[in-house]
Amino acid sequence: MRVRRALVATGLVAALCALPACSPAGDEEPEPGRGASTSAEADPSPSAAAAPALDPAMAMDPPGPRTGPLVSSDMVLIDTEPFSEEQVAEIRAVEGVQEVVQFSYSQVPVENRLLNVAAVDPATYRNYTFNASPDTQAAWDRVAGGEFAVDRRLVRRLPVDGDGFLKLGVQDDAPVVHFGATIDQAPLVDVVVNEKWADRLEMKAGNALLLGTGATSPYAVREAVEKAAGVAAQMTDVVAREGLDPGAVQTLVPVGTVSEAVGTFTYTVIGGGRIAPDPAWVAAHISTEQVPILGKVTCNKALMPQLRGALLEIQGAGLADEINPDEYAGCYYPRFIAGSTTLSNHSFGLALDLNTPGNQRGTVGEMDRVVVSIFKRWGFGWGGDWNYTDPMHFEMNRIVEPE
Repeated sequence: MRVRRALVATGLVAALCALPACSPAGDEEPEPGRGASTSAEADPSPSAAAAPALDPAMAMDPPGPRTGPLVSSDMVLIDTEPFSEEQVAEIRAVEGVQEVVQFSYSQVPVENRLLNVAAVDPATYRNYTFNASPDTQAAWDRVAGGEFAVDRRLVRRLPVDGDGFLKLGVQDDAPVVHFGATIDQAPLVDVVVNEKWADRLEMKAGNALLLGTGATSPYAVREAVEKAAGVAAQMTDVVAREGLDPGAVQTLVPVGTVSEAVGTFTYTVIGGGRIAPDPAWVAAHISTEQVPILGKVTCNKALMPQLRGALLEIQGAGLADEINPDEYAGCYYPRFIAGSTTLSNHSFGLALDLNTPGNQRGTVGEMDRVVVSIFKRWGFGWGGDWNYTDPMHFEMNRIVEPE
């Protein structure tokens, strides 16, 4: 087989599952504190001094004390390409739009969870965050210094290592960023880094806008804003209250291996935790094919050659009995992780669950380790290696082409 490196170095956010573990119908958030090292649990004090830059190349000048008014976060606009200066100026000119901040945005896979990552200028973005976060000086100094700040609701769920680093991606050479602070993020953002990280994460610079409308209802200006932007607006009050609004059209901007296999992923929220991907995307990316051992499976077309290769090698090694086709829990399943607005790699057909009864979340599992090693050789990551284990789960970490 021949390994082809993915187009970009990262690979984002974990399908942290329970019940029949990571089976798509059972994708679920873990309980707080289960699934991340304790290094991410500390909440840096606002009075703490900013740490020296761990990677000087990723540091920018400290933002200094906060300036300007605090701004309501009323809507988010996300596109697959950067917004032009002309588009931003036209949006600013819409009557009722008070403030606009532009930043870079993408979804980065981390243990099958797609983390929403924003690369920002700390001096301006901070005014759109909530509660005491805009004036938590140490947090923004740390972001400027090259560390990341995470929404406090997620801090104990991230797979941060014992030294406080988080790998933003699933590939071996994915960038690692040091944990700096917890803050109350703007809606639809999980992790913030400074704008110098945009290049290293292969993000589309300036492809997101956060708007504040002050005393004006954002719904009164929504049509004019969407016309100027050319994309649908995501209303943050709906996200905060109810999750994504059924009928809302969402655009995913993934990076890493996922971006090569997924491309632009547009979907409609249909309620009940489910989504409806664009039928054209499904036709172009999803297929049902016959593979060894498992029989017919429905997965991403990019996954099929290396899945077939891995299963053929397992079969040739006399280990076919180590995989029970009756305990296969699926591959392509377009839905959110239960209780969240986060998509798992199952939504793109890039993950599969095997031998589910004996490989529940949080256990070492019963997967044959030679079978695991063969899957890894064929470009799959294994959930048994995660901080909060999911030994039934295998997902694409890199693209492998059979020779």
